[in-house]
Amino acid sequence: MKTARGQKRALQQGKAVNRLDQCRCPALSPLRRSSWHVLADRARVSIPAFLSVLAVLALGSMLAGCAGGERLEEAEPPRTIAVETDAQPTGSRLPQSINDLLRRVSPSFVTLVVRQPRKKMALDAGISRGVSSGSGFIVDAQGHVITAGHVAVNRNYRVSARGEDGRIHEGTVVAVRPDNDIGLLRLQDRFGRPVVPAASPCLKPGQAVFSLGRPRGGSALARIGTVKSMHFSRVVHYGNYGYPDAIVLRMSTRRGESGGPVFNERGELVGMVVSTLSANGRPLNLAHAIPLPPIARFYCQNAACSPRWQRLAAMNTKSCP
Repeated sequence: MKTARGQKRALQQGKAVNRLDQCRCPALSPLRRSSWHVLADRARVSIPAFLSVLAVLALGSMLAGCAGGERLEEAEPPRTIAVETDAQPTGSRLPQSINDLLRRVSPSFVTLVVRQPRKKMALDAGISRGVSSGSGFIVDAQGHVITAGHVAVNRNYRVSARGEDGRIHEGTVVAVRPDNDIGLLRLQDRFGRPVVPAASPCLKPGQAVFSLGRPRGGSALARIGTVKSMHFSRVVHYGNYGYPDAIVLRMSTRRGESGGPVFNERGELVGMVVSTLSANGRPLNLAHAIPLPPIARFYCQNAACSPRWQRLAAMNTKSCP
């Protein structure tokens, strides 16, 4: 690990980096500093072909999940979801049909605050507001929720989830897979509606998609975008987390939206938002999403899953164009 001065010099020289941008998470022992950078020597995250026009800009992967100041203490009125178009899909009716789709998929979407277990929390003062926050989605009628690993943080951590009705539901983290940045939660209450995953994990470049998330300090938001590529073709690392590959979306997500679901034009789940790409601090209107097969494998390894999820768990995205 290089010093902060060395890391700053690396940024100035245009080296590729991944970072958790200005994230204050006092309860995460590896992340004690309020701002940190990790040189991507292990991942060697270089600029892929579709970003070559940006020359030797530094590539940042800004996580949207770590926000230690968030609280979920009181119920809110039933939520409304604003719509933002980050990329205009060509020949798609998604912008016209989005309101109908939101009525179908909104019951599966939750916003999250994650806290340490009570015993550990008593030994570490000043963290009652939570160690991370983000978004997630219900995957079955047993209360299981999928989110990003850097949102879930650690097994047995406590979770507060807000559903469509504005009420707060408590639960715990069941499992975390840091090397694919996926987390599984289980809530005590049964509410909402599980997502319906797409039958195929493959998406075409230019295909219209939309995500659900709640930016930190904001309200629930649906972002309309398009698929840039089915593959990033680089391993990505940031601190204790990362992923071997990701869908690249033309979509500008923000902190708080990590773990949020990505849907196709039929309202079927096709991925999960994990990070936003930037170059030298400038947003690129590009985001990364974990595809369905690794989500399905992780879910089915840690809970009883449906045959549809089992079929997806047996697939991979290598054959996707």
